[in-house]
Amino acid sequence: MTKQEFVDKVAQKGNLSRRDAGDAVDAVLESITEVLRGGGEVNFTGFGKFSTQHRKERQGVNPRNPSEKVTIPAATVPKFSAGSSLKTAVKTGGSSGNSGMGGGGGF
Repeated sequence: MTKQEFVDKVAQKGNLSRRDAGDAVDAVLESITEVLRGGGEVNFTGFGKFSTQHRKERQGVNPRNPSEKVTIPAATVPKFSAGSSLKTAVKTGGSSGNSGMGGGGGF
C-alpha cells in the first residue's frame, strides 16, 4: 500500500476529505519522527511501540567482493515492536475494521 492509498483509506474510514486525511497522516508521521529524533518513544497501547535502538560498530562483508571485510559504523536506528492486539489481528486475518484497537477509525 502506498502512502496515497493509505491516505485514501484514512479519509474513507474517518469520513474526512483527502486533504484533511493527508494532513493528519503527515502530522502523525512527523510527530513520531520528532519524538524518535529526540531519543523518546511513542507507544500506542495494543498497536505497538516506536523507539530507537543503538547498533554497535560491526564487521560486515562487501556483497560485491565477499572476501573483502568492511566496517559498518555504529548507528541509532528506528525500531517498531508490534503490540498484542496488532499481532492477534494479523495472525487471525482479522479484517473486521476495528481489529480490537479502538475501532474509531484512527490511532
